[in-house]
Amino acid sequence: MQLKIMPKKKRLSAGRAPLMLFLCQMISALEVPLDPKLLEDLVQPPTITQQSPKDYIIDPRENIVIQCEAKGKPPPSFSWTRNGTHFDIDKDPLVTMKPGSGTLTINIMSEGKAETYEGVYQCTARNERGAAISNNIVIRPSRSPLWTKEKLEPITLRNGQSLVLPCRPPVGLPPPIIFWMDNSFQRLPQSERVSQGLNGDLYFSNVLPEDTREDYICYARFNHTQTIQQKQPISVKVISAKSHRQRPPTFLTPDGNTSRKEELRGNVLSLECIAEGLPTPIIYWIKEDGTLPVNRTFYRNFKKTLQIVQVTEADSGNYQCIAKNSLGAIHHTISVTVKAAPYWIIAPQNLVLSPEEDGTLICRANGNPKPRISWLSNGVPIEIAPDDPSRKIDGDTIIFSKVQERSSAVYQCNASNEYGYLLANAFVNVLAEPPRILTSANTLYQVIANRPALLDCAFFGSPLPVIEWFKDAKGSALREDIYVLHENGTLEIPVAQKDSTGTYTCVARNKLGMAKNDVHLEIKDPTRIIKQPEYAVVQRGSTVSFECKVKHDHTLIPTVTWLKDHGELPNDGRFTVDKDYLVVADVNDDDGGTYTCVANTTLDNVSASAVLSVVAPTPTPAPIYDVPNPPFDLELTDQLDRSVQLSWTPGDDNNSPITKFIIEYEDAMHEPGLWHHQAEVPGTQTTAQLKLSPYVNYSFRVMAENNLGRSLPSEASEQYLTKAAEPDKNPTAVEGLGSEPDNLVITWKPLNGFESNGPGLQYKVSWRQKDGDDEWTSVVVANVSKYIVSGTPTFVPYLIKVQALNDAGFAPEPAAVMGHSGEDLPMVAPGNVHVNVVNSTLAEVHWDPVPLKSIRGHLQGYRIYYWKTQSSLTRNRRHIEKKILTFQGSKTHGMLPGLEPFSHYTLNVRVVNGKGEGPASPDKVFNTPEGVPSAPSSLKIVNPTLDSLTLEWEPPSHPNGILTEYTLKYQPINSTHELGPLVDLKIPANKTRWILKNLNISTRYKFYFYAQTAAGSGSQITEEAITTVDEAGILPPDVGAGKAVYPRISKLTTAAAETSANISWEYEGPELVNFYVEYGVAGTMASRQVDIATQGWFIGLMCAVALLILILLIVCFIRRNKGGKYPVKEKEDAHADPEIQPMKEDDGTFGEYSDAEDHKPLKKGSRTPSDRTVKKEDSDDSLVDYGEGVNGQFNEDGSFIGQYSGKKEKEPAEGNESSEAPSPVNAMNSFV
Repeated sequence: MQLKIMPKKKRLSAGRAPLMLFLCQMISALEVPLDPKLLEDLVQPPTITQQSPKDYIIDPRENIVIQCEAKGKPPPSFSWTRNGTHFDIDKDPLVTMKPGSGTLTINIMSEGKAETYEGVYQCTARNERGAAISNNIVIRPSRSPLWTKEKLEPITLRNGQSLVLPCRPPVGLPPPIIFWMDNSFQRLPQSERVSQGLNGDLYFSNVLPEDTREDYICYARFNHTQTIQQKQPISVKVISAKSHRQRPPTFLTPDGNTSRKEELRGNVLSLECIAEGLPTPIIYWIKEDGTLPVNRTFYRNFKKTLQIVQVTEADSGNYQCIAKNSLGAIHHTISVTVKAAPYWIIAPQNLVLSPEEDGTLICRANGNPKPRISWLSNGVPIEIAPDDPSRKIDGDTIIFSKVQERSSAVYQCNASNEYGYLLANAFVNVLAEPPRILTSANTLYQVIANRPALLDCAFFGSPLPVIEWFKDAKGSALREDIYVLHENGTLEIPVAQKDSTGTYTCVARNKLGMAKNDVHLEIKDPTRIIKQPEYAVVQRGSTVSFECKVKHDHTLIPTVTWLKDHGELPNDGRFTVDKDYLVVADVNDDDGGTYTCVANTTLDNVSASAVLSVVAPTPTPAPIYDVPNPPFDLELTDQLDRSVQLSWTPGDDNNSPITKFIIEYEDAMHEPGLWHHQAEVPGTQTTAQLKLSPYVNYSFRVMAENNLGRSLPSEASEQYLTKAAEPDKNPTAVEGLGSEPDNLVITWKPLNGFESNGPGLQYKVSWRQKDGDDEWTSVVVANVSKYIVSGTPTFVPYLIKVQALNDAGFAPEPAAVMGHSGEDLPMVAPGNVHVNVVNSTLAEVHWDPVPLKSIRGHLQGYRIYYWKTQSSLTRNRRHIEKKILTFQGSKTHGMLPGLEPFSHYTLNVRVVNGKGEGPASPDKVFNTPEGVPSAPSSLKIVNPTLDSLTLEWEPPSHPNGILTEYTLKYQPINSTHELGPLVDLKIPANKTRWILKNLNISTRYKFYFYAQTAAGSGSQITEEAITTVDEAGILPPDVGAGKAVYPRISKLTTAAAETSANISWEYEGPELVNFYVEYGVAGTMASRQVDIATQGWFIGLMCAVALLILILLIVCFIRRNKGGKYPVKEKEDAHADPEIQPMKEDDGTFGEYSDAEDHKPLKKGSRTPSDRTVKKEDSDDSLVDYGEGVNGQFNEDGSFIGQYSGKKEKEPAEGNESSEAPSPVNAMNSFV
């Protein structure tokens, strides 16, 4: 019986006539199987398998290797073109071609220059069936040019201004990677305020004083040559301005309101917007008439850069970046156009045809703009290639009709536009090959009965062969079985039966010949479980067994595995597997679950399961659970020098199984009464082999442990004294340090008695100079931990060994350690000391290091002593207080912080080792420049009158220079707590008193007062005061001639209701007067004043009313003096003069600036004293923050370890505003 393979799945019934299934031939292409033996025999046109990239940037320091690998049968030969003309490699001694390959190696390392070999290279691989070509490979050497020499002027700008630091790196190939660092190679921190643009420039949205530095350095890293180029450092100095106006955002980049961006399909689209403004703007991105792609959109550089990866034409459109801060917003629109280099829609595929067959090559590409398709044949434009009557070109398709063997060729498709090109090789190979069967002969297939069987018949031939199947050599008939025949030649038997066993023959035929192959099929009996495990219910502590009997094909060997709850059986000796049974002894509650028997063979597997339930046993008297009783009958046997066997009898486990035994030992010779852990053994074991140490008098005891705890110890065993032996180890922690310049103190951690291994423990101490040829000097000492070698040279390295020994011998040879003899004071002072004054409070000191030999010890560092000899303002001397800063290691410069401005200083430098300080360098004198002064020491407001106030003050305690003038600014505060216009007044520096005239009557004023030097304005001090209601408010009334001068009000009564109050009085005096009632509300945050006086005698009348309601005024004034607060904080904050700000020296040095308390309203617990004097606390600079202990410490570049800060004025306590007393002056309502 024979079967022919048809092109699609067909089912064949065995009851029909002799069967033949024909496989229709696919005329478009014939696939060549990847069988090595087949490929060795078939003729095949060349195929490029490996080539260098199109844009090939080479390292000019290395040989140039241009790859070109190809395969074909026969093996192809290779040739090259350079810049469109033939490249004769035989004429260039520097160029060699790899044997059996087209790869070129240009040896420029021995001689020659990479620039000589720049150009466009193309490789051709050719054999008798055609020629394949590589891409055009553009060779260019990488370049990493140096930065152009330029002189960069320091940049000085005010706090809050924007800044762009240009990078402008040299043009390299490929372009460099840009980053900004300081001169310590630390990356400069970036934020929403400071960031690097895509062009490499560093953008500041607004500058702060901490941006001041002299080492803004742009680096360009050229990865191809692994080089980094550095731009000259840029110095930036930010001056702390008196005020810096906030401003809405504007864009630093890009320019204008709109811009354009073009990107290629598949690349990363990067859009950038960087804005300046104060406060720092935040950037937002949107796409007009669309949304940003969710999974391809990323924000970089604090959202200043929008990136879309794998960009497509659909990403074209208008993108808008919006910069926003609290003062406004601005936007910029970027019009994005996505172009596309050519990309494949259908790349041409190799075509294998038989003679007289038809086929097509399709080359379909897309791009923007639409690419142009051109064809080549064997590397020659098809228009001028030899004519082939079997081919016809139709745009992007070549149609082949009735091909012949001479039609074989390699075709190249080139798709190109202005953005790039694609080049693909595809061969047409016309073969006339008789059938071949690739499946191994006599393959044996084994299948379980009633399962599908698949018999392989891999084949090849040209034309495509027809496949036929036969069963058994005699051609036995197919019964009613159904066969499925696949196009790849495979025969499928969907349900294999015992009678399917036999030999099957696959026959392949075409017009050039026939081939056949036999395979064998065996049908095996399935594996079955004929006795399955059964459900079981057992009591705790009993034994249960499960049976699993398996029947299998006699030619297959099964393996049986048991599982519990679909996992492995517990690793417990209670579970045993014996042939067909699983036995579980001493069942407990954890043993309940599902038990599965799994039988596996090489062809199949089967399983069966049963459930085990564990129940409580028949009730018995409740057992007593407790820790075990102690073991007993301890016995020592097999007594050897280094081991002994200990055995014991366990005590009662008290109904909880013993889990382990703990063995301890006592060393009666060295540590009597102290027991140590020796070993632990499982609870099923009653003997233990114990390792022993020499020269120890052992006793042992044993404790048992169960889940409830540990038993008491057993009685001690008999004693066993082991023999002495030489020590096993040497002392540890060996060190050599000198205590004096001429000695070496050797110390070690001695062995304990247990480690001594025998009597007579001693130590052999050996030493010699490390750098000399001296022999070892040794001495044996008693059991001590120190030995002193005298008469040594000062600070010389020594090699040291300490070896243990006893009466039995020496320990193993110890390793040598290095130590030093004693140190002495350094002999030489640092030289070439010079001082660079950085600013009024900071100086940098440089010195030359001392010779190492003169240090005579371990270099600890250098120590600077410095002191202020006198101030530039005064020539009188005072007690000189020297300050010390220590700089660790071999540093040769350091910073002196906390200097007083406008002062004379003296310093010297000393080297420090472990012994102490060396001699001081000659004193170096330097002066600090002027700084801004501190606030005036006090400010008093005295002698208030109707329209004037007198100000008295004390000069600043720290003028920090020559005072040039004082600045007084003041402004009135009206009844609604609003601040009036600010008046600015300059006062000569020699004044300490000033009278302000022409002020408003009965008006509160706020004063801001500060001093100035040539360096700028100092911190301010503030105060408030009120002009009087009348001159009579100060002096008693004149009652001359027995007549009252003022009107009288008497019999004042009040009656209060829930929401109102009734006030009555008696009046004697002139008619047509206005009456004013003053009242206060206790416990409120504020009070208000309503003034309805419109007549000229208002002042006199107010004085009369004030006398009559004296009690109310006294109470209110007492409450105000005890803690009342003038609640104008919000008004002051809203109207504060932006120019009146505490000044900070423009040196950009240490500390974080914070406003003084004078900027805050008076609060509870911080009232102005009754004498209207405000004292400013002294500010001390502490050097303890800089050094080690009381000494300062700096990094190698002179920067501080730690943070410097002077003492700040104490912040006023935040009182509960709702509990403050009202001001009686402001708590007035009036009515007529």
